[in-house]
Amino acid sequence: MQLIITDAWLAKSRTIQLTGSKLVVAALLAALILIVLAAGVYHYVFLKGARDGWPVVGSLLRVVVKDEFAQRDRFMRENLDVLARKLGQMQAKLTQLESLGERVSGLAGVNPAEIRNQPGQGGPLVSGRSLSMQELQATLDDLARLTDQRTDLLTVLESRLFEQKVRNMMVPTQPPVISATVGSAFGWRLDPLTGRSALHTGLDFPAVTGTPIVAAAGGVVVTQAFHPEYGNMIEIDHGNDLISRYAHASKVMVRKGDLIRRGQKIAEVGTTGRSTGPHLHFEVLVQGIPQDPQKFLTAGQHLATPQLAKQMAAAPAWPSHP
Repeated sequence: MQLIITDAWLAKSRTIQLTGSKLVVAALLAALILIVLAAGVYHYVFLKGARDGWPVVGSLLRVVVKDEFAQRDRFMRENLDVLARKLGQMQAKLTQLESLGERVSGLAGVNPAEIRNQPGQGGPLVSGRSLSMQELQATLDDLARLTDQRTDLLTVLESRLFEQKVRNMMVPTQPPVISATVGSAFGWRLDPLTGRSALHTGLDFPAVTGTPIVAAAGGVVVTQAFHPEYGNMIEIDHGNDLISRYAHASKVMVRKGDLIRRGQKIAEVGTTGRSTGPHLHFEVLVQGIPQDPQKFLTAGQHLATPQLAKQMAAAPAWPSHP
């Protein structure tokens, strides 16, 4: 394309040669200039109209702003409804957790009413409506406080259950010889060596020499020595004035002062001391008084509490002579 520019006064002409690329660049520049001018006019008109209160411009601005606010409110409302539903689900799960905590508290011996101070709530639903931001925040704050209360309750329950577990491990309810039957019970009997009536202060578990002897409960070895009548003897202190005694062992695996766990092998069956054959003589003493070990072995988990020793001590320690 050629453009010829002629000057009438000077009678001169000028020719401009335009190629395709130059036409494209010129068109783009013209479009850009128009866009900038339109944006400037639009901006100036709307700003000046808004400041000066032009009727048409003011109405347009109100429509635009109203539409933007409506979209924002609709977006916020949708998000609040989603959060409210999630909050309802969290409250339902917290209610289930509370019910579980109350059931477990019965096992731990804890009254949940002593820890929980949240008043009861309920009633019919009169009308339903969406929550506002302030109401949602208040509900979240209440949920956080309720969660803290449930956390305190479960922490106490955990502590109580752990304490009970430790106590259970410190009560001699574990048979000291696995798969062995009682050969001689606690009480009055004919002495196998003298043939006269005598009090047998423990349980005898006949077994082959070398059969493992395990601790009936956890504790500390307070005696490991050879006794003229008990032979190789071990005494374990379980606390609360409760001691278990293991006699006639052929071999001993622990020493005085050792910390013993429940079920740990501490010796092997033998016939040392005053004995007519290989067996374990097992005793339980409360405050130094022999008790019937069978009561402990059969009580098991049902009486594995700090009151066990007191209950056993309250029973007749020395059976009356037949």
